[in-house]
Amino acid sequence: MEIHVDRARCTGIGMCESVTADYFEVLDDGSLVLHRVDVPENDVALIEDAVRACPAGALSLKSGHEV
Repeated sequence: MEIHVDRARCTGIGMCESVTADYFEVLDDGSLVLHRVDVPENDVALIEDAVRACPAGALSLKSGHEV
């Protein structure tokens, strides 16, 4: 699975970072940094929580085969 960010929708609020700073970091300028894109099976539920927490709907989790 892979994390995808719609940068046009991301507002830099940081809810994703509050769920897991291992994957997400919001910089002082509001830009989002992904520390990891690939999500191992044991972290899928955690990333799904981060996706649901995003008020802008800017995050998604997709199979590595989807484009």
